Amino acid sequence: MSLLISKGGFTMMVSKFSRKVFLFFILFPAAILSKEYKIAVIGTGYVGLVTGAGLAEIGHVVTCVDIDQKKIDQLRAGLIPIYEPGLDKLVEKNVLENRLFFTTDIAHTITHNDILFIAVGTPMSDDGQADMRYVYSVVESIAQYINGYKIIVTKSTVPVKTGKSIKKMLEETYHIDESIFAVVSNPEFLREGSAIQDFLFPDRIVIGSDNADAIAIMRDVYKNFSDNGSQIVTTNLETSELIKYAANASLAVKLSFLNEVANLCDRVGADANTVALGIGLDPRIGQHFLKQGPGYGGSCFPKDTQALVHIAALHGQSMDIIRAVIVANEYQKTIPVTKLKRLFCTRYRSDNLTGKKIAVLGLAFKANTDDIRYSPSITIIEQLLKAGASVNAYDPAAMENMRTMFPDIAYFSSAYDAIRDADAVIIATEWEEFKTLDFAYIKTIMQDYIIVDARNIINPEILVNSEFLCDTIGQSYLCQE
Repeated sequence: MSLLISKGGFTMMVSKFSRKVFLFFILFPAAILSKEYKIAVIGTGYVGLVTGAGLAEIGHVVTCVDIDQKKIDQLRAGLIPIYEPGLDKLVEKNVLENRLFFTTDIAHTITHNDILFIAVGTPMSDDGQADMRYVYSVVESIAQYINGYKIIVTKSTVPVKTGKSIKKMLEETYHIDESIFAVVSNPEFLREGSAIQDFLFPDRIVIGSDNADAIAIMRDVYKNFSDNGSQIVTTNLETSELIKYAANASLAVKLSFLNEVANLCDRVGADANTVALGIGLDPRIGQHFLKQGPGYGGSCFPKDTQALVHIAALHGQSMDIIRAVIVANEYQKTIPVTKLKRLFCTRYRSDNLTGKKIAVLGLAFKANTDDIRYSPSITIIEQLLKAGASVNAYDPAAMENMRTMFPDIAYFSSAYDAIRDADAVIIATEWEEFKTLDFAYIKTIMQDYIIVDARNIINPEILVNSEFLCDTIGQSYLCQE
């Protein structure tokens, strides 16, 4: 027997057996802490803000610090600068309960907290390696203001041997005695769109350090989770740092593999969804991440696969599979427009898109986020503009972010407004609202009836029966009239 529980803006189904544990853990988290720690989270981006709110939710006193005064002012006013379901409620709750604070005062934050989480960005540089300037800037601040024993935790995704580098910098560059600090790697495994659930109900927590006392303290920080069945993996710094990269690279491989299978399905008349089901039922493979589409994007997979290749090269190791995945993913992003051109060629014997108006539905790299980093929609829009088409864009959350990249395309307040008078539609993100579009109505407002469903969220039979010329990824044979 199971039931639905709503908390912090999200709903989860839990078993009757776990209901009391769930309610006690979420509604009264401080009651089961072995100790309340004073924790600083440096950086209030996606990882930092979710981490800070999550640690406060389980009963710790958390100060989130950032150099961006505007962002801190927004957070103090209850405005969340990123779109993540449930995060606003979680922040509001813990601010009201005096467990979550926001500041720009890095000196006070370092001196008045015992555990310092580094959660700043490590964006991809031009050569593919992680840009570490923000991490090392934080280390410099810690060295400047350290006033007693601190545990320094890298929550940011950092290259292997970063922990050792931080330790060496503090000891040799800033002459900080090793007895008053410890370095810990504690990578995040948050999925955008479900990050709150991922933090509060982790499948595993990885803690890496060469300091046994620091590992024990970090175990205590996360005691709530281990008491409720989450596995804590303890190891050394290098192993912990590599786990994060290896996990994301493994998922990227799985996604790209199925995308290539889906492309083959389109050529031979097979159904990629059924292929995914057939192989996913093998427990050695599993059904997760067997979903074809226009390629992966976001803040993790693109930069982490590139960084892993770069790290391996520094140590004389070739990562040929990951290199192939990177190439395959870039190619996959071109598939939706290639399919669109083929549909125009089928109808008009020409794939010329000059002067055509194309509605792109979905700009974020996935649903339930406003993150457009490395989104397939960027490639789709670039290709359409290069081909001479105009673009009508709509996304429930990501339009303001996309305006920074494409200020001159047209943005609309609804999917139907974007579709009106369009010659074709590309569905590029799997938002729930796109799954229930009224295609009988859409047919009355479009200029032409051409649709590429790059996320396979619409039953092709519905489109064909409504006399749309359509295509999907991995189910093209269903789009034949």
